[in-house]
Amino acid sequence: MPELEISPASVVQVILLAREGNAAEAELREFIAAMADDKQAQLTAIAWIGRGAFEPEEFDEAVATATTAATTPTEDYLMGMPHLAENLEAGLEALGVDVTGEEEDLL
Repeated sequence: MPELEISPASVVQVILLAREGNAAEAELREFIAAMADDKQAQLTAIAWIGRGAFEPEEFDEAVATATTAATTPTEDYLMGMPHLAENLEAGLEALGVDVTGEEEDLL
């Protein structure tokens, strides 16, 4: 499993906000925008792995790609991604990150 600098709780927070749709759009934008650049790149990489664009063992490559290929603010890019919450969930699962308990702590 790769070393994640972004906390699983932060990823779960994005998932929960993304599920709320338009009602939480402003809060989700602010939450992602407030993250450090390296954490935004990891969040994007997790979503890409969940979408199948990268394999879990290519996590570092996905992070590097997210860093170098960024042409729009991360919050705009991710919020434009269909099925963001599902992609993040699948990405965490593929990376072997257990978030059992994270959702309960945030609800």
